[in-house]
Amino acid sequence: MAGTPLVESLKENNALRCIANTCLLIEPARATFIGSDVNGGNAALDLLQKSSSLETIYLTSRILFLCTASSLSAASFIQWMVENKRTNSFCPETAIDVLATKMEYLLHTLIAGKSVSGTTAEDAMTDLLKLIFNLCVHYPKLLDVEIQSPEVATSGHDHKTLSDYWSPRLDGLIPPLLRAFHRLPPQSPHPLVPPMLHIIHVLIVIPVNASNRTLWFGSQPPTPPARVTPTDSATSSLSGSPCLDTNLPAKEKEPKFRAIDRAISALAAGRRSFSWSSTSRSATPVVLPDTAIRACELLDATLAAFFQGDHDPDEARVRNRFQGHWFMNESSMSDIISPLVLLITRFCLGDDDAKLRIRNWFVPENLDRTKPLEGRDDVLGRCLRVLQCVYHERLGKCIGEMFFAMYDSNPNNLTTLGYGNFAGFLFNKGITTGPPPSESAPQMTTSDGRQIDPITGTVVKEREPDDMTEEEKEREAEKLFVLFDRLERSGALPPSQNPVRKAMQKGSGS
Repeated sequence: MAGTPLVESLKENNALRCIANTCLLIEPARATFIGSDVNGGNAALDLLQKSSSLETIYLTSRILFLCTASSLSAASFIQWMVENKRTNSFCPETAIDVLATKMEYLLHTLIAGKSVSGTTAEDAMTDLLKLIFNLCVHYPKLLDVEIQSPEVATSGHDHKTLSDYWSPRLDGLIPPLLRAFHRLPPQSPHPLVPPMLHIIHVLIVIPVNASNRTLWFGSQPPTPPARVTPTDSATSSLSGSPCLDTNLPAKEKEPKFRAIDRAISALAAGRRSFSWSSTSRSATPVVLPDTAIRACELLDATLAAFFQGDHDPDEARVRNRFQGHWFMNESSMSDIISPLVLLITRFCLGDDDAKLRIRNWFVPENLDRTKPLEGRDDVLGRCLRVLQCVYHERLGKCIGEMFFAMYDSNPNNLTTLGYGNFAGFLFNKGITTGPPPSESAPQMTTSDGRQIDPITGTVVKEREPDDMTEEEKEREAEKLFVLFDRLERSGALPPSQNPVRKAMQKGSGS
C-alpha cells in the first residue's frame, strides 16, 4: 500500500496540518510561507483548486486564511490572488474563481446531506469563508477605489472602514455566497451556527446600492404603500412607500452593470442547477430570491430559539439556554445575533424599497395593538424586549439601530411602535428631545381607524367611567394625605416634593 493514492493523500494532509499549525502558532512563518523563496501560497492554492477532498479543502483554506490575516504582511500576496490569472489551469482564472467554485462544490455537498467521517463540509466551508472574508476586507483597502456606501461611511477619518469600499474584481464571490445564504440546510440548535454565521460576516462587507440591488433582492415588484387614513396622511414616511429622488444625476440613474450582470447570470444559473425539476432550463424566467426577507426570517427563527415564548431575556433560564453547547456561551450571544441584525440594518440604509418591505414584515398593517407590543410572542415582541434588557446591551443597541434605520432615522417615526420602547436607546444615542408634543404630532391610527398611543404604540383605550361616590373619593384622598405625610416625616420625601403640600400651598396662594 505504500504507493497507493490513499496513503499519499494521508501524507499530504499530515504535511498540510503541520503547516497550518505552524502558521497558527508562529506568526512570522506566515510571511515566510507565502514569500517568493517558498512560494507556498501558490502551492496551497493549486491544491485547493484541484482537490475534491473535504480535508484538503479545509486545510488549504485554513493555511491561506492564516496567511492573509494581516494586510500589512500579506498585501502583495492578496493582490496577486485577486488580480493574477492562474496559468496552470485549463481555463485561466483567478483565485476568486477558484474560491467561488469551491463554495459551489461544498454547498452541493451540504445540500446532498452526504455523511462523511472526519472533516465535514461545514468545517471546510467555514474556513473557506474565513479566507473569503479576509480578501473582501483587505483587498479594497489596498486600492484607490470609490466609496460604495456613503450613508454608512465615517467622515473626517483617513482610514477605510469596513464595507465602505469594494472592488468589482470581487463580484464573482457574491453569487455563491447568496446561494449558500438561501440554500444552506437548517442547522441546530439555532440557525446561526457555522458556516451560516460566517456567510453573514462576509455579506456585511458587500455594499448594498443601486448597481447590485437586483443581485441582493431579485426583481422585486415595487412595494405597495400602506393604507393612509385621513388622520395620518401627513406621515407619508410611516404609511407609504419612501419617495425616491427622481432628480438624480445621470451617472446615478444609470449605474455600471457589466460585472453585476455577469454575477446575476451566475446566480440564476446556480438557481437552475439546484432545481428539483429537469425542466429548469425552460423559458420560465428565474426568480431571484429576496435576501432581505430571508435575513428577517433567519432573525425570527434565531430569536425564537434563544428567547422562547414571551419570557424576559434577562431571566437566568433564558440566558443559560445554550450554556455548555460547543459554540455557545452567555457572553457570545450578542456576537452570534448582532451580525445578522447589522445586515438587515444595511439593507434598510442601502435600499429604500427593501427598507419598506422589511418594515412591513416586522410591523404589518393588521398588527394587533390591543396589547403591549413588547409582550408579543413574535419577532417584534422579542426585539422590543431585548432592546430594553440589561444582559444583552450590545445586541439591544444593534436592534435599536435596525429600527432607527427602518423608520428613516427619524426618532419621531418610532412613535408608531411606542416612544417608550425606544427612550433608553435614543437617550444613549444622544437624542433627548422626547416624543413630539401631542398638539403638533400627527394622529396615528390603525387600519380600522383606532387612534395609536405614541408612548406605548397600542390603541388608545377609552377611560372607564368613574363610578366612585363623593364619600369614597374623600376617603381615598385622606389615605393619600396620610401616606405622603408619613413619607415626609420619615425623611423619604422632601417637603418640596410632597404633592399634597404643594396643592395646599397653591390653594392658599402662598
